[in-house]
Amino acid sequence: MAWSCNTKVHLGGIFLSFFGWVSSCVATFVPLWKNLNLDLNEMEIWTMGLWQVCVMQEEGIMECKSYESFLALPFDLRVSRILMFLSNGSGLLGFLISSCGLDCCKAWEEKTALKKQLTLCGGVIFGISGIMTLVPVSWLAYNTVNEFWDETVPEIVPRWEFGEAMFLGWFAGFFLVVGGLLTICSACLKGTEMPTMPLLLFCP
Repeated sequence: MAWSCNTKVHLGGIFLSFFGWVSSCVATFVPLWKNLNLDLNEMEIWTMGLWQVCVMQEEGIMECKSYESFLALPFDLRVSRILMFLSNGSGLLGFLISSCGLDCCKAWEEKTALKKQLTLCGGVIFGISGIMTLVPVSWLAYNTVNEFWDETVPEIVPRWEFGEAMFLGWFAGFFLVVGGLLTICSACLKGTEMPTMPLLLFCP
């Protein structure tokens, strides 16, 4: 089956968004948002996430402790939890809606206008999901930088640094936004493609 241009763009947007959504879900739950190396004890590496704090020892043993109270968390962590949950839920919703708008989907096959609306709606939701991923990651990164260069804190005090989950969150948000834009572009391409005209050969 030959796929049209808008179908290829649509599939590309869905695949990018799906990869971003999976990455966002992973970043939400792994305790790798911040890293802390203690100069006094180099055998331990502390990591922090949205749900728990972990310490990894040189033997490879990791011990984690979950936060006891949501309300006792700092304001940025509470908001980040909520936004990441909303991002994961909206990303899944966008994937389901935009998949129904595919031309190869048999549902509502005759209703091209409805498929176009579903595709457009799915692309917008993907973009919103990406923004809701980028905001908490960038916010926590900004606070981490401010705390790292805070001159009021003595230099002997260890400082938190960026963890792998922050970079994963940035990539996830980027893929969701780009995937959403591609999905929106595919919706705009629907109905604008000209059918190929047969080549007419005129004999003298």
